[in-house]
Amino acid sequence: MEQRRRATMRDVADRAGVSQATVSLVLNDVAGGRATEETRARVLAAARDLEYRTNAFAKTLRSGDSGIIGFISDEVASAPFAGAMLKGAQELAWQTGNVILSVDTFGRPDLEAAAVDMMHSYQVRGVLYAAMYHRVLDLPAALRDLPAVVLNAREASGRVPSFFPDEEQGGYTATQQLLDAGHDRIAFINIQEPDSDLPAGIGRLAGYRAALEERDVPFREELVRYGGGVVEDGLALARDLMEAERPTAIFCGNDRTAWGAYRALERMGLRVPDDCSIVGFDNQETLAPFLDPGLTTLQLPFEVMARRALDAVLDGPRTGSPFNPVECALVNRGSVASAKVTA
Repeated sequence: MEQRRRATMRDVADRAGVSQATVSLVLNDVAGGRATEETRARVLAAARDLEYRTNAFAKTLRSGDSGIIGFISDEVASAPFAGAMLKGAQELAWQTGNVILSVDTFGRPDLEAAAVDMMHSYQVRGVLYAAMYHRVLDLPAALRDLPAVVLNAREASGRVPSFFPDEEQGGYTATQQLLDAGHDRIAFINIQEPDSDLPAGIGRLAGYRAALEERDVPFREELVRYGGGVVEDGLALARDLMEAERPTAIFCGNDRTAWGAYRALERMGLRVPDDCSIVGFDNQETLAPFLDPGLTTLQLPFEVMARRALDAVLDGPRTGSPFNPVECALVNRGSVASAKVTA
């Protein structure tokens, strides 16, 4: 089958009855171009009829602006749970006339170095450097000469802006929801051990304590358990709490832990929320809405973080705070009930 010849700028100019220079001005939307609206309409119609496509590489050479935003991540692009970050960046990129060039490195230094080199070779406008989970990290030195932001993590030096979930606010909101329902024996199952330096567990525990203190409810260490954020830990630790301390509500550090807590209560012949209210964290869309009852939880703000991070790249250097926590919104479902009044 004979391959169709690709239309050129000369073809568009001949079809529209104008010069190639006029075609270039119109298709590149050059400010101050002298083409009339009628001429612009003829050029655009000719380009559409001929299925003409501009040469992006040639345009980059002329203007120095590739219209490409780099997105380097460890596992984000291949993980459904955190893929909303890529979605949020992609949507804003399209709205602003840019495209996303995304690379997952899977935590391999050699792949990360190759990804950084590729971003330089494509002359990207900037780079979103994203992490699968919230942690403190160092931006690769080779990215420091590009407009760059860190997404879903904190850049240790503060040299570039970082956008990450406000874990403490989320923990406070979760606990406040249970306090507002009248609970004062609220347990907390964390997703990491006490000596862990990861911001998620540290922040969520701090928010839990702050909410209790604000309502003059004593913090009780015996109501706190430390797990690994998996279903099995939620099952074992929730059962332990119910047998030992009998809380009326449990704040679980993530939705998988909450799922385990649901299973523990069911095995003990108890129901959520009649016998124990539960709040989770993450709003994992493949899990939280499908528990019975649906899980009240905190939304990790992946899309919002990504849009704000991309805004920062497009805006260029500015003097705002290098650390930008983003609110985690409460998603109300059916797992919280009013505390029962005891005689």
